[in-house]
Amino acid sequence: MSDTVIRVENLGKKYIIGHQKQPYKTLRDVMAEGVKSIKGKLLKPLGKSIANPYREEFWALKDVSFEIKRGDRVGIIGRNGAGKSTLLKILSRITEPTTGQIAIKGRVASLLEVGTGFHPELTGRENIYLNGAILGMSKAEIGRKFDEIVAFAEVEKFLDTPVKFYSSGMYVRLAFAVAAHLEPEILVVDEVLAVGDAKFQQKCLGKMKDVSGEGRTVLFVSHQMGMINQLCSDAIVLQKGEIIKQGKTKETISYYLENLAFNQDNSYISTQCKEKEIFITETRTVNECGAYVSEFGHINAITIKIKFRINKYVDDTVLTVTVKDLQGRKIFSSQTELGKYLSNKMVEETTANMTIPPKLLTPGNYCLATAIHIPNVRVLDRMEDICKFTITDMGSEFAIYEGLDYGCIFANCAWKLEQ
Repeated sequence: MSDTVIRVENLGKKYIIGHQKQPYKTLRDVMAEGVKSIKGKLLKPLGKSIANPYREEFWALKDVSFEIKRGDRVGIIGRNGAGKSTLLKILSRITEPTTGQIAIKGRVASLLEVGTGFHPELTGRENIYLNGAILGMSKAEIGRKFDEIVAFAEVEKFLDTPVKFYSSGMYVRLAFAVAAHLEPEILVVDEVLAVGDAKFQQKCLGKMKDVSGEGRTVLFVSHQMGMINQLCSDAIVLQKGEIIKQGKTKETISYYLENLAFNQDNSYISTQCKEKEIFITETRTVNECGAYVSEFGHINAITIKIKFRINKYVDDTVLTVTVKDLQGRKIFSSQTELGKYLSNKMVEETTANMTIPPKLLTPGNYCLATAIHIPNVRVLDRMEDICKFTITDMGSEFAIYEGLDYGCIFANCAWKLEQ
């Protein structure tokens, strides 16, 4: 169709991974390799190739197909190593695909890594003109946008300083300003905005919305689901180099959080501790589908599943769970009396489930502390700083403040305005 600006068909990218050989060889190693070489020639007299144990094929992308239309804002989602950056590099014509084809209509401006596209020895001023020339713009066209770029990047004092002396934040501010203001038909942005502060991130999101409103296309990669949710109308989920989900942003992010955000290290599993009367054997965070995950949307309930074993029944015991942020601040605690559910005998293993309701915790990183104790008497078992998990903003009223600290809980307060 005429409004399709990016068409990708059966795209694949293969890399050859080299595995390091032994750092040194003994005489025995050399003799063994010589024997293997002679044996290989005898077995393969016609010169057929033998697999090299020190080289391995790796497909970063495999059979990827999609279309993006003019003015679309598309988020690319996936865990580290899913193929997101490889896809953007191919779309930006930095990397050649191994298989498949892409068709792009229009000029592409890319912001993929800190420093990409800038010459470190040139000044900020010179790099603005250099990047514009690479995009095919005349000196007069760049000049008309020059003041706007400098104002957006906030680097006026350092314009005539070589960019190799810039901080990473200054580098990104100028790089984004150049990429967004030199009127590309397609703007491609990777995770680099995470380098900037919260104020600059919001400024960039606003600019990308403006770019899209002008009929230009934005492709955006980020691990911050709140930013993806704010900016993008559609999203694509990559897993191990393949597209497994694409559609509207909110439902795509929900799919990703519910199905792909697994983290085995998130679980606490104890070794058997037979000398304790009661002890915790396992603690996990579980989503609404029953999967063990470490990432949740703020609109999703979180179940804390705790397994414990009783070697000897103890009266008046209580199981407590405390949620803390990663700075160690306690957000809240909840407890239950174990005696309500257990009879006065040994139990092989019992599971307690505590559910944190939706829209309680604000976006951020948290961990748990669990304890079985007799209040004000003694602690039978305790685990600190286990099961780290993340809450992601799925479109709350505070999403525009992503990166700022606006508290730990969503408070459902009553408001009344009087004249």
